[in-house]
Amino acid sequence: MNKIFSVGLIGCGHISETYFRGHDYFNNFKIVKCADINHENAKKCADTYGIISCSVEDLLNDPEIEIILNLTIPRAHYEVAKKSLENGKHVYSEKPMAVNFSEGEELLALSKSKGLYIGNAPDTFLGGGIQKSIDLINQNKIGNVRLGSAIFAYPGVQSYHPNPEPWFANNEGGPVMDMGPYYLTALVNLLGPAKSVHGISTKVFEKRIIGIGQKKDQEFTVECPTSYLVNLEFHNQALIQITLSFDVVAHQRNHIELYGDKGSMIVPDPNMFGGSVMTINDDSGLWEEHKTDDLPLGKINITSQSSRANESSTNANYRGVGLSEMAYCIENKLNHRCNGELSLHVLDIIKSTMKAADSKSPQEIKTTCKKADFFTLEEVQKILK
Repeated sequence: MNKIFSVGLIGCGHISETYFRGHDYFNNFKIVKCADINHENAKKCADTYGIISCSVEDLLNDPEIEIILNLTIPRAHYEVAKKSLENGKHVYSEKPMAVNFSEGEELLALSKSKGLYIGNAPDTFLGGGIQKSIDLINQNKIGNVRLGSAIFAYPGVQSYHPNPEPWFANNEGGPVMDMGPYYLTALVNLLGPAKSVHGISTKVFEKRIIGIGQKKDQEFTVECPTSYLVNLEFHNQALIQITLSFDVVAHQRNHIELYGDKGSMIVPDPNMFGGSVMTINDDSGLWEEHKTDDLPLGKINITSQSSRANESSTNANYRGVGLSEMAYCIENKLNHRCNGELSLHVLDIIKSTMKAADSKSPQEIKTTCKKADFFTLEEVQKILK
């Protein structure tokens, strides 16, 4: 029987819904209190989920709370994570780790000096889709991967988020900061650490219009680039071309394609947990499907459209598995997979990509990290209800 960790939630926005859903799947954490700088948001969250709301300060000082779940906006991730660690709490944050690389470095160093765990989303790479892809690569199904492509492209959050401005703000906004973590974390776990990056960027629309909520039809200024074209080189010599954009109405390209010296692979959506992996080893055009809907973290569990825009009845969403796996590792003194070294390396790639595009010169990636071990069925079952 696993220890059940008492979790305090800071930041009661849209994403909190999916973490509370984790109570249905995972056996070793329970969100018992919540806080938000807007206390009305915290009270609403507490009423909805039957927990206690309090101030951020009271939550950080509460001896009952063992892990802080940091779901604040990106620019607040550093401050909340730092205060959590300083108050002797383990912390698991939404992506990215921070909006500045130096802040990420400080958080990792602080966690080590305190002997505390620091974890970060995304945990989608622990799902059936990416893990099946990793397993097939480990089996040498497509050989040595040397080339590939990835794309995330859609119109932006302004149509479905009532407060979309941070996604278009300087330093914290843009598709590399927002969606880059899903793709980059998946690629690092598929291919190993990145070595260097080239990139260019553009801003297609100077203004955006809010589509829902109290500010519906209000116009706001776009402050940051909203499309990036990126060439990312890995230490294993793989070269991956990446498109990240808030300016595309629709497209029909695959999320990630990898090209090895023995075949090719289509990797499912790194923003979700399931989906089939497709491989081919000749020029017949006949792709082999490797389903994941029979895996614990690949089964379709979204039965209707939720407030998360990318969720539909064809998706698997097990957000919270990274928090659960971290809790298990805390109890058993193991290294967790959504760890600070991985998160800092991804943040390094993010900031280097933005700098490469801004300066129009390639950037070396300063950090490295270890590829996480394959998440075995036995390990997954240990944290499931």
